[in-house]
Amino acid sequence: MNKNVLVLVFLLFAGAAVGAGLFLKKGDNTAAKLNLSQTETSSEQLKRMGPIAVIPKGTTHSFWNSVLAGAQKAAKENNVEIFWTGPDREGDREKQIQIVEDFIVKKVAGIVLAPTDAGALVPVVERAAAAKIPVVIIDSDIETPQRVSFVATDNYSGGALAAKHMAKLLGGKGKVAVIKYMAGSASTTARENGFIETLKKEFPEIQLVEDRYGMDTVETALSAAEDVLTRHKELNGIFACNESTSRGALRALESQGRADTVKMIGFDAADSLLKGLAAGRIEALVVQNPQAMGYKGVCSAVAAIKGENVNARIDTGVELVTRDRLNLPEIRALIGSEG
Repeated sequence: MNKNVLVLVFLLFAGAAVGAGLFLKKGDNTAAKLNLSQTETSSEQLKRMGPIAVIPKGTTHSFWNSVLAGAQKAAKENNVEIFWTGPDREGDREKQIQIVEDFIVKKVAGIVLAPTDAGALVPVVERAAAAKIPVVIIDSDIETPQRVSFVATDNYSGGALAAKHMAKLLGGKGKVAVIKYMAGSASTTARENGFIETLKKEFPEIQLVEDRYGMDTVETALSAAEDVLTRHKELNGIFACNESTSRGALRALESQGRADTVKMIGFDAADSLLKGLAAGRIEALVVQNPQAMGYKGVCSAVAAIKGENVNARIDTGVELVTRDRLNLPEIRALIGSEG
């Protein structure tokens, strides 16, 4: 093949990648990191490994920026390329399914996926597995065994942690509400169940007066929380189960002038939530480690592609952050991971 033809092939490949709206992340050139022959060049390593697709639930919330940072770190350490793309809106199941389908057609070496819906994404994940593309699930689980690993927070424990702290804040009795995310999201459903079931089992004098879906935007969560607050003037506490519902619930408390009287516990650590915590408008935040999800997700995909053993379940940890813990070094590091 002459030099002109080689240049043309390269330009066509690069143009296709740009046209697909993908971000390309490269690793370093250390052959040992892939356990390949020391005589192989960097380009031969990349050709052998192939790119890994990393597909978040959405791309607008700060949580996913941290997942991307972790994925980029793993890509660099393992000398692989990643393609990062996801729906603009977290609830867009059909868009995410199409993205996975496109990567199957492109024959990527592996897929790291945060499914928007535990059931709706099953068929496309099983098609990827049938095409010999290993799929690592992060953040929120899926209803199929056709995945090589699940990398995420123990979300039920996160919800239970919030329930126990709410009980402490309320002295073991009172009325609370939950702003849920949306049906089909395994991660947030586990948090909601952990909160509700822990209150029921351990704190019978705390009454759950309402649980309401806030859906996938701050605006819809705001509307749901405002309605709950209007309906329940006697409310003592409110729990929101992810970034968008927490931001919506906080805005609702502020708009109705009840941030000082209704105890709020949120989930995740967006800047606005951290400011609310520092100012006393939020009592606590349950904080995940999204950077670890991205990092360990890509590392697990690399191991699976190489035929190595991969842990079926990797817990990335969860912390309850209160105002008095905000400046602890380990908490600052974790908050930096989320933001």
